[in-house]
Amino acid sequence: MTTDSRPVVTRFAPSPTGFLHIGGARTALFNWLFARHHGGTFRLRIEDTDRKRSTQEAIDAILDGLDWLGLDHDGEIVHQFSRAERHAAMARGLLAQGRAYHCYCSPEELEEMRATARAEGRPMRYDGRWRDRDASEAPAGVDPVVRLKMPQDGETTIADLVQGPVTVRNDQLDDMVLLRADGTPTYMLSVVVDDHDMDVTHVIRGDDHLTNTFRQYQLYRALDWETPAFAHIPLIHGPDGAKLSKRHGALGVDAYRDMGYLPEALRNYLLRLGWGHGDDEVISTEQAIEWFDLDAVGKSAARFDFVKLESLNGHYLREAASERLVEEVVPRLEKQLGRPLTDTARRHLQQGMNGLKARAKNLVELTENSLFYVVDRPLEMSAKAEKILTPEARRRLAGLQAALAALPDWREADIEEAVRGFAESENCKLGDAAQPLRAALTGSNVSPGIFEVMAVLGREESLARIADQSAAA
Repeated sequence: MTTDSRPVVTRFAPSPTGFLHIGGARTALFNWLFARHHGGTFRLRIEDTDRKRSTQEAIDAILDGLDWLGLDHDGEIVHQFSRAERHAAMARGLLAQGRAYHCYCSPEELEEMRATARAEGRPMRYDGRWRDRDASEAPAGVDPVVRLKMPQDGETTIADLVQGPVTVRNDQLDDMVLLRADGTPTYMLSVVVDDHDMDVTHVIRGDDHLTNTFRQYQLYRALDWETPAFAHIPLIHGPDGAKLSKRHGALGVDAYRDMGYLPEALRNYLLRLGWGHGDDEVISTEQAIEWFDLDAVGKSAARFDFVKLESLNGHYLREAASERLVEEVVPRLEKQLGRPLTDTARRHLQQGMNGLKARAKNLVELTENSLFYVVDRPLEMSAKAEKILTPEARRRLAGLQAALAALPDWREADIEEAVRGFAESENCKLGDAAQPLRAALTGSNVSPGIFEVMAVLGREESLARIADQSAAA
């Protein structure tokens, strides 16, 4: 959906005062998809005008998060602070044309307006007292701000591509500040000038910016510039319907990476937060680019659901190439073990990954489930494994060790046949033989198929682990 004949240009414009949070990531994704769907351009702007709070560390975190999510931008990154003189020049031009004016209100006068507004139960609005006064009346010692002359009657309607037509009475919009008393441009001015100079055709952002849009719209008109199309997407709420907080998942993208989510899974999940395509849940990037448009974005707040994210991530883990997952878990395993993995351990991971990834929902689980393949002997037994390894179970392990050692070929099918034959000779259930084997070989009561595990570990390692526990009988 576009209402503009110009080539589509969208932008993502984060403030580098912290990490790339999950709501910002979804905004970036929607802008990226809209641009890619329409064969357009996706720009990145760092809104670093708040010099006290903007940090290079935050900029790096934002860039790293976008890169991890696969949201590549086009062209050079625009740093808003470096363009401050351009912004200020536009305000001075409006001043010269009589479309803006100097306001000499003192801090005390502004506070008085705020107090009156509070007493009357209404939002603070500047009363325009300097709108038509001559500078000769200016009090001594007060550096003026520059305010835009906003329309004072009538209405302004924004044809929002998500919310539909939204109308505000112009007398609800006071004369906003363009330049502060020290001559620095305000956020409202900088955003409009940058969007114009970057040829932005579609401003897609959270609906918490909707009020700003009416003010920015008037600034576009005062500058005689074509306005972009606006699309305000609903915010993300927690599962309980309350505003998203850290307990709901309002974390940085880096936290989701640390929690073991794959970027394609998080991207897919964020896509479905507020946008839909029938009953489709698992949507590839290629499909998302083909299908995405603003007419399918809902008007209601989306609810973040970790259970759905976990389920989706599990799907992508099962679909991921084993080689890739090995590279994902190796650094995690090495950090946990405090040492590099041997070539043998890496080979065990590679051979066993198909069985491992079928049981995990995230990379943290996958790492934990992989640990038994790479640890040194003797294995540490979990409480449940210790419970399995009764004296009778350890006696059976000794018999199993002898039966398995006699195998001419160490293949999964041959191992299974030998264990089944042993269970029959012992007149016991298969589980009575397999569960002690699982405990001895993995240190746990759960694992991939135990015959698969033995085939991956190989004859020597498997028999040695069995011996460690049978000998302890």
